[in-house]
Amino acid sequence: MNENTRSNLRKTKRRKLRKRAFLVLIPALLIFIGLSYSAYLYVKADTVFSNSYKDDGRLKSDLRAEGVNPNKDNVSILIVGVDASDVRNNKDHSRTDTLMLATLNKEDKSVKLVSIPRDTYAFIPEVGYKTKINHAHAYGGIKATIDTVENLMEVPVDYYVKVNFEAFIDVVDAIGGITVDVPYELYEQNSRDQKKAIHLLPGEQELNGEEALALARTRKYDSDIERGKRQQKIIKSIVRKGLSLDSVLKYDEIIEAVGKNMATNLTFDEMKSFISYGTGGNSLDFQTYSLKGYDYQPGGTYYYKLDEAALEEIKQLLKEHLEISESKTSET
Repeated sequence: MNENTRSNLRKTKRRKLRKRAFLVLIPALLIFIGLSYSAYLYVKADTVFSNSYKDDGRLKSDLRAEGVNPNKDNVSILIVGVDASDVRNNKDHSRTDTLMLATLNKEDKSVKLVSIPRDTYAFIPEVGYKTKINHAHAYGGIKATIDTVENLMEVPVDYYVKVNFEAFIDVVDAIGGITVDVPYELYEQNSRDQKKAIHLLPGEQELNGEEALALARTRKYDSDIERGKRQQKIIKSIVRKGLSLDSVLKYDEIIEAVGKNMATNLTFDEMKSFISYGTGGNSLDFQTYSLKGYDYQPGGTYYYKLDEAALEEIKQLLKEHLEISESKTSET
């Protein structure tokens, strides 16, 4: 074997070694980056969401015989959307723009989400009379809102998440927009209350945060019930996009967007228990419902009066999903 042949063999071996080293180092580097990013997100989420914690003054729901642990129990979460801003100067006395009650079944990894129309005619314990349910927050904050929803639905509210619509815009933008079927052409104001700043045409399309918010809150083209259905669809789109691989590297922005606009009585450890609902290989069983009713206008003020029979069906559905009995919800 001449010197040139030996030299070529040595070069070939070095190339093979470099290739093997490359094949080993790249996965190792990716794992290291992934673990570092995960650790970074964990620390950031712990800090941001811990700062969002706001004790509601309750150890448990008045409709529970004992407290719950989301790591092992079925729980409910009241989602409260407020459209408060510096422009409107209403941060301390805003009415709720969105009320949704979610029940989560730990074994089935399923979620049932019920929209409560903002004009629902309901008894508000804080003031002792019936009026629009969205007034409860203006009268007594989150506690009055929880008491009102529990009185109406006869289902315990274990946790609440109050979110300003500013978070809605930031989250949708952070995940790169969402795909939604817009039902009709619409003109709507933006988050700065500039009239007709948003113009959407009908059809399935990609929406940014401002556009998604405009679609979520408009109700002059149909009704409050249809508005609730649109909001449910938009939330589903956000959840699905957020759980996709495409959004993994955007979790930093999502955490920041939600955290600065959220108040909740969920601790960070309790929040972590909900991760299992979006993992495990099966798609999330996410079902949405609306409360049936009819227009009610005594004395010139418009209300949405719930159909009692339909309301009872929803109450029973949620109790069965939480796996609680009538006796348990009346033991306090």
